Amino acid sequence: MMRFGIFFVAVALAMTIGLPLYLGPDDIAGCQSPSETGKCQKVDAIVAVSGGDTMARTDEAIKLYKAGWAPLLVFSGAAADKKGPSNAKVMRERALHQNVPNKDILTDETSATTAENAQNTASIVKNRSIKRLLLVTSAYHQRRAGIEFNKQLGGAAEVVNHPVANDNQWSSWWWMTPYGWVLGVGEIIKIIIAEAS
Repeated sequence: MMRFGIFFVAVALAMTIGLPLYLGPDDIAGCQSPSETGKCQKVDAIVAVSGGDTMARTDEAIKLYKAGWAPLLVFSGAAADKKGPSNAKVMRERALHQNVPNKDILTDETSATTAENAQNTASIVKNRSIKRLLLVTSAYHQRRAGIEFNKQLGGAAEVVNHPVANDNQWSSWWWMTPYGWVLGVGEIIKIIIAEAS
């Protein structure tokens, strides 16, 4: 009985620490600012996909743009309710209100899934000869988004992952809520499906 308890605690601890590290790879962790070479090298575009906490994702992309990581923002996402403006359009408006020039923003307003985000953004990336992009999404979604983007780009551009650290769906306390577990375990299942397809 005691061994089972120790095993259960060890598994729970490993999941609590390991799951967010696995789901949310951050290729620019520790970078204080962009540079011309190395791990912190600038990119050609910052791509933010909608879903989850879209505004947190948008604000992170804008912050990176203003810090000089890239000269271009790409926002991807269809309308959540199908009656209003697309998420990408709302993201663009938010960037414009934060003084990002219109010429520095591109949008994909039709993507309703992560696979579609990757497919439609891949067209933009290839048409604009983007060779290196910084992909921004929620931490629980980062690994799967990276898999989908790498699959669609097929090596045409390097995908650099950078998740939003905390948003209204995922934080370092994710394991304290049933919804956090639903998101985390759900993403593992979706990653397995994405890798298999």
